[in-house]
Amino acid sequence: MIKEFRTLSGKKYPFPIFFPDATQAVVKTLDSIDVANSMTPGVLVNTYHLFRELGQAPIKKFGGVRTFMNWNGAVISDSGGFQVMSIIKSGSGKGKVNDVGITLYTSKKKKILLTPEKSIEFQIKLKTDLIVVLDDFTPPTASFDEAKDTVERTLKWAKRCRSTYDKFYTLGEGPYLIGVVQGGKYQDLRKYCVQQLVEIGFDGLGYGGWPITESGDFDYTSAETIAACAPENYLLYGLGVGKPDEIVKLYKMGFQIFDCVLPTRDARHERLYVYEADNINNINLNQEKFYKFYVPSKQKNYLLDEPVSSACDCLLCKNYSKAYLAHLFRINEISAMRLASIHNLRFYSILMEKLRENK
Repeated sequence: MIKEFRTLSGKKYPFPIFFPDATQAVVKTLDSIDVANSMTPGVLVNTYHLFRELGQAPIKKFGGVRTFMNWNGAVISDSGGFQVMSIIKSGSGKGKVNDVGITLYTSKKKKILLTPEKSIEFQIKLKTDLIVVLDDFTPPTASFDEAKDTVERTLKWAKRCRSTYDKFYTLGEGPYLIGVVQGGKYQDLRKYCVQQLVEIGFDGLGYGGWPITESGDFDYTSAETIAACAPENYLLYGLGVGKPDEIVKLYKMGFQIFDCVLPTRDARHERLYVYEADNINNINLNQEKFYKFYVPSKQKNYLLDEPVSSACDCLLCKNYSKAYLAHLFRINEISAMRLASIHNLRFYSILMEKLRENK
């Protein structure tokens, strides 16, 4: 069992590890120092958005995205496939998918073609520490035959991604290369996808697709299938996971790597995560409900001279009151979103610390 995440520079970070989304090389409302001060060891950048909005010239000029954004921690990149597929498979008519790759129409006269080769080549130019293959997203409403088609295309693309990666690195010596397990709710397809990806050869597997069942619950069954079928020396990555309770459950299954937009997005919309504990030492992840949400702008909070959480040591909780944060949100001050984002990131870094302690 691999116990640490290694970077290209040789730094190592203990598992589990959570990566907030720095989609376009920035965590919204924060700079790199803010992120580092929240004890967050790494960030995730999005290949599609950087490919489209930034291009290759700045990345080449700065020698990678890490230097470009002045970040000293770990950086991982996703393929960009999920974002593009979500647009296309929503029925918007803005693109198409075939064995060649993904074509997205950005305007009447412009289009972007994202192929497995282009995705890997651009991620390598980004010089990220973990690379994800391009995959064909299985929609949650897919029939068995439709899901099977996405699995077969995912496997075809995975082979092409591996071949492209091999032109630059030897597996195990360069950035981690992660294959993505598709198949939707069909566990036989999930198992088949895992088996074929392992045969191709990767450093780890990602839980792909939409992880929510038709009833609106998290699909833990598929996560269990992936964990049970994966070789012991493989990394397990919960792509887009997620909520604190989901992370706890997947970590117990064997997943080590997580990323999600939720903590920072929620922060910007006045949803702060607060542990049900009076201090950090008393946080108990085994409680059925070990955290709650705090909404600053509720009227009752305008006079409260106390921190958002006594079980947090972030910039917000150590220096400012609930009343002040409520005031900042009420006047639409950008500092409110910054402080709330720092707090939520620290909540997640504490979550990782507690999971390591409880292992």
